[in-house]
Amino acid sequence: MFEVNWLAIVLAAICGFIVGGIWYGPVMGKKWMGAVGLTEEQIKEGNMGLIYGGAFAFSLLGSWTLAHTFASYAALGADLSVLAKVMTAFGVAIGFIIPALGTAYLFSQKGKALFFIDAGYWILFYIAMGLVHAYLP
Repeated sequence: MFEVNWLAIVLAAICGFIVGGIWYGPVMGKKWMGAVGLTEEQIKEGNMGLIYGGAFAFSLLGSWTLAHTFASYAALGADLSVLAKVMTAFGVAIGFIIPALGTAYLFSQKGKALFFIDAGYWILFYIAMGLVHAYLP
């Protein structure tokens, strides 16, 4: 197993979580609610502990995976620049997350608006985490 910076993992997950709060709050909150067909009242009825706790656990998993990927590269002798780490994180979003999201949305017949809102979030989420991991290797 490769050594990883656990502080960076937690901070990157927190940064991704903050991006989500901004993206699904003031930036795209109303459009997202319309795209998923939920009202503010319906959202408040959800189990917020489970929703936010689960989302943060998934953020930690994504952050750990990114850290592990960079540690794997380092173990092979690669000395990745900040740009290379950010582009790798961006590549994870573009190459893995967005195709999976798009496929799921096609089969569940979700709208394009929701896809683009969520895809934009995942791009920003992974860029934010890539920046943290780049500066706190």
